[in-house]
Amino acid sequence: MVMRSGSMGMLKRGLLVGLQTTWSLAKIIFPITLIVTILGHTPVLGWIAHLLAPFLGVIGLPGEAAIPLVVGNFLNLYAGIGAILSLELTVKEVFILALMLSFSHNLIIESAVAKKVGLRVSVVLAVRIGLALVAAFLVNIFWQGGQETAQYGFIGTSDSAAAEPVTGWFAIAWSGIESALYGSLQLALIVIPLMMVIQIMREKNWLRLIAKAMSPFTRLLGIRENTSTTLASGLTIGLAYGAGVMTQAVKEDGVKKKDLYLVFIFLVACHAVVEDTVVFIPLGIPVLPLLIIRLVTAIVLTMIIAFVWKRIEQKRTHQGKEATYEH
Repeated sequence: MVMRSGSMGMLKRGLLVGLQTTWSLAKIIFPITLIVTILGHTPVLGWIAHLLAPFLGVIGLPGEAAIPLVVGNFLNLYAGIGAILSLELTVKEVFILALMLSFSHNLIIESAVAKKVGLRVSVVLAVRIGLALVAAFLVNIFWQGGQETAQYGFIGTSDSAAAEPVTGWFAIAWSGIESALYGSLQLALIVIPLMMVIQIMREKNWLRLIAKAMSPFTRLLGIRENTSTTLASGLTIGLAYGAGVMTQAVKEDGVKKKDLYLVFIFLVACHAVVEDTVVFIPLGIPVLPLLIIRLVTAIVLTMIIAFVWKRIEQKRTHQGKEATYEH
C-alpha cells in the first residue's frame, strides 16, 4: 500500500511538472505556429524564395529549390518534404535539400524554444544554417553522381502539402488556429507522459544508471554525465519536444550553461534521428548516408567546440592567476 501510494505521488509530481512545462512551451509554440501558418497562405514565403533563388546555384540547386527550403525552415520538415514532392529534381538535388532540411528546419519555433531553455538564438541559428550551407556545398563538390531524376515513393495524404487550398482570411486564420491547437495538443501528448516517466526514473535513481551507461559517450563529446537525460530526449523526440526535458534538467540536474550549449549544438545536427531519417524515405534518396553524415557532424562539431571552449577557459584561468600573482 505504501509502495502504491509512493508511485502515485511520483506520477502526480510528474504530471504537475509535465503540465507546467507544456504550458510554458505552448505559450511559445501556439502564437508562432499561428503566425507562420497564416504567412504560409500569403505571398510572403514566395517572395523570400524568389530572393534566395539566385544564390542556390553555388550549392548545386535550381532556383525552384528555394521553395522547399523556405517552407521547411519557416514551417516544418513535413511541409518542406511536401514542397520537394511537387518538383522534378535529380537524386543529388533531393539529397542536398534533405541534408539541408535535416540540419535546418522549423527554425522559428525551435529557436524560440532554445531561447526558453536559456540559449542565444543567434548561436542556434548560426550553427543550424551554417551546417546546412556547408554540408550542401561539400556534397555538391564531392558527389559526382546522382544525376538521374528522383523517383518519389508514397507519402501520406495527411502531409501539410497535400491539404486542400485555403481561401479567405477567416478560413486562413482558422487554419492557423487549428494548426496551433494541434501543435500544442501534440506537445502535451508527448511532454506530459515523458515528464511523468522521467519523474519516476529520477526518484528511483534510474537516471543515474542511464547517465553512467552514457558516460563514455558524453566524455567523448566533452560534456558531463548529468546531460544524459537531455541528450537522450533530444536524440529521440527532437528539439521542440525535448525542450521540456532540457528545461527541467537545468533546474533539477544542475546542468551548466556550457554543457547545455554543447548538448544543444550536438542535437542541432542530430536530433529525432529515427523520425527525421524515416520521413525522407519517400523521396527516393539513400537515407543511411544522410544519418551517418548527421551523426558524424554532430560528434565532430561538438568535440571541436568543447576542446576550443576548454582551451579558452584554461587560458582565462591562467591569465587570472598571473594577474593575481602580479598584484
